Amino acid sequence: MNIGFKTHYFKELAELEAGYFWFRARNKIILWAINKYSPNFKEFLEIGCGTGFVISAISKQFPEASLSGSEYLEEGLIYARLRVPGAKFSQMDARHIPYESEFDAIGVFDVLEHIEEDNVVLQQIGRALKPGGMLFITVPQHRWLWSIVDEQACHVRRYEADELHKKVCQAGFEIVRSTSFVSTLLPAMYSLRLFKRNKKNVSIDAMAELHINPVLNKIFEYLLSVELILISVGISLPFGGSRLLVARKSVMLSKAE
Repeated sequence: MNIGFKTHYFKELAELEAGYFWFRARNKIILWAINKYSPNFKEFLEIGCGTGFVISAISKQFPEASLSGSEYLEEGLIYARLRVPGAKFSQMDARHIPYESEFDAIGVFDVLEHIEEDNVVLQQIGRALKPGGMLFITVPQHRWLWSIVDEQACHVRRYEADELHKKVCQAGFEIVRSTSFVSTLLPAMYSLRLFKRNKKNVSIDAMAELHINPVLNKIFEYLLSVELILISVGISLPFGGSRLLVARKSVMLSKAE
């Protein structure tokens, strides 16, 4: 099985996430989505919580909620437990989720692309959600953006919107909202990946992209904040480096259980 991540990345991620524009912007769009589509949740599970950067933001926004985080690799949980001491953490294989009708909402943020059996994971999530429970997903998007960076990050795919929609619906969910983000930076992303494709003999570290000029970092975060404004007023962006999908566990799936 592809374990989906390199353990030595966790330490560097824990040090850089809070300052890097993409992680900061993704947290903002995740918090917006949860506030919009599941503001009254009581029990939340983040699958593949990594170092706990997302769940720590959720804990601050929803201090009364009961939060759980899982990670396939124990190394990430070391940092997650320090960030959110009040949450419950466990080492877990997302293909075998040991819960049934347990959570009001589940988040899977840039995790599915690491797992070959993503359809199995989605089915397991459906089983773990309460009737009418909400699913929040972010994934990297567009196959034509594939590069050595994806390989170094242990991705097995980048998604197309139709592919993700089909898999989510087949797992028994109703799509509530789906939009791209990181759209304004798409030309720059494509140019950078095209450049790296042509550098076939150069060793590239997936973490290298996290080291960025501070001025550019602020400009990029500002551009993504504009995207969030557009998304929040109902505009769904057709193209972008990432996709946000919000789905509800269907009534038919709940009755079948």
